[in-house]
Amino acid sequence: MLLATTRVEDVDRFIGVFSTTAAEKRKEHGSKGAVVFRDPFDGDRVWGIFDWDERGWQSFVSDADVRPILATAGVKGKLQAAELVGSFDA
Repeated sequence: MLLATTRVEDVDRFIGVFSTTAAEKRKEHGSKGAVVFRDPFDGDRVWGIFDWDERGWQSFVSDADVRPILATAGVKGKLQAAELVGSFDA
């Protein structure tokens, strides 16, 4: 599982692309699904929890097709992969 957060221009526009074009691209890189939340304190920020391993995530963020998809979705800022610190049971 991975947690990602980003700011978007419009949440509805983001969800429209996230659930279609971006979903297909995520599947190509091994994602098994995602849950998205709107930040309760910042209406332009969304959180995504992904059923994904680190290798698939790294492959996704390095795919040249991803940036244009995210731009279409209205993602503000640059896609960056956080460094994995560890994985723990329970």
